Amino acid sequence: MAANKVISVSTSMKAGCQVHADIRGHKIVIDQPTQAGGTDEGPTPLEFFLFSLAGCIASIARVAATQQKIEMRSIDIDVDGAMNPAGLLGKPTEDRVGFQTITVKAQIDADLSDEEKVKFFQEVCHRCPLDDNIMLETKVTHSLV
Repeated sequence: MAANKVISVSTSMKAGCQVHADIRGHKIVIDQPTQAGGTDEGPTPLEFFLFSLAGCIASIARVAATQQKIEMRSIDIDVDGAMNPAGLLGKPTEDRVGFQTITVKAQIDADLSDEEKVKFFQEVCHRCPLDDNIMLETKVTHSLV
């Protein structure tokens, strides 16, 4: 089946390290810590990436819980990404530039057994588009306009 929904984001970076976006009326800023030359006005792109993964999993969990008539009182998700920053800093490295590992841990408050929570969480992660994009190859094209 062909893709039938396109989600678009436009960003702008002027002087400094801040990247701004207006996404459906939400003002979003990505920045760098002061020690990296930024003004620390927002999370870094890597932090936002991990936040997006956690947010996507949590959002899909709410949808799945509603569909399955599970009273999910809360879900807390911690995401850790391990990487070697040498490549992004322009230094030689044998390592890939991106995260080498990403670990997602969740705590689910719902009236489910531990086994049911594991099964539910696995289903949720399988349904999460961002988890899918990380787990499987996604064609990315780059161009100048």
